[in-house]
Amino acid sequence: MSGMTSSERPFLNRRLAEFGTTIFAEMSALALSTGSINLGQGFPDTDGPEEVREAAVRALREGRGNQYPPGPGVPELRTAIAAHQERRYGLSYDPDAEVLVTAGATEAIAAALLALVEPGDEVVALEPYYDSYAACIAMAGGTRVPVTLRPDGGAFRLDLDELRAAVTPRTRLLLINTPHNPTGTVLTRAELTAIAELAVERDLLVVTDEVYEHLVYDAAEHVPLATLPGMRGRTVTIGSAGKTFSFTGWKVGWVTSTPELVTAVRSAKQFLTYVSSGPFQYAVAEALRLPDAYFDNFRTDLQRKRDLLGDGLRAAGFEVYQPQGTYFITTDITPLGEKDAHAFCRALPERCGVVAIPNSVFYDDPDAGRSQVRFAFCKKDEVLTEAASRLRRLAP
Repeated sequence: MSGMTSSERPFLNRRLAEFGTTIFAEMSALALSTGSINLGQGFPDTDGPEEVREAAVRALREGRGNQYPPGPGVPELRTAIAAHQERRYGLSYDPDAEVLVTAGATEAIAAALLALVEPGDEVVALEPYYDSYAACIAMAGGTRVPVTLRPDGGAFRLDLDELRAAVTPRTRLLLINTPHNPTGTVLTRAELTAIAELAVERDLLVVTDEVYEHLVYDAAEHVPLATLPGMRGRTVTIGSAGKTFSFTGWKVGWVTSTPELVTAVRSAKQFLTYVSSGPFQYAVAEALRLPDAYFDNFRTDLQRKRDLLGDGLRAAGFEVYQPQGTYFITTDITPLGEKDAHAFCRALPERCGVVAIPNSVFYDDPDAGRSQVRFAFCKKDEVLTEAASRLRRLAP
């Protein structure tokens, strides 16, 4: 009778029945139990700038944010978010009507989908997708329609014809993620322009997850979808402090959009956390005003770490898809004589003392990513070097 009532109905809402413990929790627990290097979950192993941490301490001591902050977020942070969007991208938002602070990007995604999707609506999302997307679409009663990014020439590519074909009269919104987790793909201006044209033509809303906006490498460029013609009024843009400032535990995210769309998202958000991260909001307001040198150095450092781990993975025999953004590298284990990413990742701690994430869990069609494994490189150099050394035991 475990997990069942007398009527044999499961305890868990059927919309969530397919979602058990997240793969991140499972693999992080495995890292702890085996003492392995955790390159699975995407969190840095060092804190962000000291002046930002001190700003949080100062807010705590001065009593700013220790009680409920305003529902939309503290004015200082909303103003800083608007200023950041204006300075970086030329996007003008009213801090009072067009900015909403959330409990990380995770809540922003949940609130946006719960607010904008009704049962029967279809949501087109790029696959492989971050696991909360699928769960939030399900909680909203929507139907997810995947459009698969496929390996091509050492990277993952979007098939725009496939995207267009996925849109039906039931499509409510497009859920876009660029820079893309887990593949590291950064959608080009041409690709985003085609997405914008499709959204305008079919009158679709777009929710765009841009939490890795400051982590783009080589010649890649981050182009916010809201900057493209016809998109400012139909795009909900999601950002986050965690990935940019290396304070992932603070859970400070945000939404920028039109007053009508922000009001809709806030209507859902207020019944999720209501408010969160009080003192940290003041600290993030200061972080967003850091000079450009901070963002440039952060990106340069992460690109160097990408290359350090990427070289180690190639030396170990993995096929490496070079990421243009994020702090993840997707690999293929086929050259190692392996074909099941989930089994490979379960065994890897015992074999090498390293934990990674199987990409297969991010697909509706597990076969599409069956041999793909994701590694995080937002770690200290010595940790990446040691992980690469351990993984060389796999070399055929």
